[in-house]
Amino acid sequence: MTTPAFGTFFLPGPTEVRPEILAAMARPMISHRSAEFEALYAHCDDGLRRVFRTTRPVFISSSSATGLMEAAIRNAPAGPVLSLVNGAFSARFADIARACGRAVEALEVPYGEIVPLDRIEQALRGRRFGAVTAAHSETSTGAAQDVQAIAELAHANGAFSLIDSVSGMGGMPVETDAWSLDFVLTGSQKALALPPGLAFCCVSDRYLAGVKDAPTRGRYFDIAEFAEYAAKRQTPNTPAVSLFYALEAQMTAIGPTGMECRWARHAAMSSATHAWVEHQRQAGRLDGILAPAGSRSATVTVVKTCAGVDARRVVADVATHGLTLGGGYGPLAATTFRIGHMGDHTVETVTRLLDALAEVLAAR
Repeated sequence: MTTPAFGTFFLPGPTEVRPEILAAMARPMISHRSAEFEALYAHCDDGLRRVFRTTRPVFISSSSATGLMEAAIRNAPAGPVLSLVNGAFSARFADIARACGRAVEALEVPYGEIVPLDRIEQALRGRRFGAVTAAHSETSTGAAQDVQAIAELAHANGAFSLIDSVSGMGGMPVETDAWSLDFVLTGSQKALALPPGLAFCCVSDRYLAGVKDAPTRGRYFDIAEFAEYAAKRQTPNTPAVSLFYALEAQMTAIGPTGMECRWARHAAMSSATHAWVEHQRQAGRLDGILAPAGSRSATVTVVKTCAGVDARRVVADVATHGLTLGGGYGPLAATTFRIGHMGDHTVETVTRLLDALAEVLAAR
């Protein structure tokens, strides 16, 4: 079995991983309580701080990002949670809060839209909340919310900001310190272009100060324990060492170019994709982009098919070209498909997908 050339896999996570990053995982095992691992951890943390734009530690969890969504809730101060729901993953954040025993008020808008800031402010003024949950880049719809403004509204009304930037971090600007985000998390398998299995988060000093008083923080995702071990350049439990090797390799690769260059590349891929969709819409082959202009993710575009065209068939037809496209999520499965233009992709690799898509649509 041969490995396909880079530039064939366009899911909005897990994204394609470069061969050299995969090869890094073949290094021998080491003890996670050794000086060698501590040096590995330090390299990873240094790189992640640049990604998160923070001077504080970035905690590394051997879990999916969903685990750190639960951590965000379990370690948060007491009080009801205001959940901003505009897609499947922001809804998951609300469901996790309910499962953790929190009273949740969901502020919902139709899939593809963003929650208006005035509605958020009104809700926060009407009730005292302990925290606000929000998806920065909603992977199911391609909509991007202004998490800086959301955090400001949360703080002005005495609440903590808990931000899911799973498909945003690494591909869109996130300024953890400058925006005063209390808990921001991401996963390894999206714009950071790593294999699935690691999740990362950074917490504010204010959030960390209250963690020990959180009665439901549990054990595996105890943020106080993460902080204690991070100070020793270790993890509180046995880590996925091979994934740390991949993380170190990717942080080394990202380092010389910096985040501004990475953000610009994602913006260019997004712009090229949006222009292509508009061209296809004018030709009557597509219905357009789900998320409104001005509120679109730079890492994933959710495209609406025309009436009577099953988006699942489009995804299957593109696969005959040796290319993997993302299907629509949940209730959007039959009417949308998702283009993941993130990670280490470029305008050139995305153009290959768009050309194949154009062939498929023209043949219908």
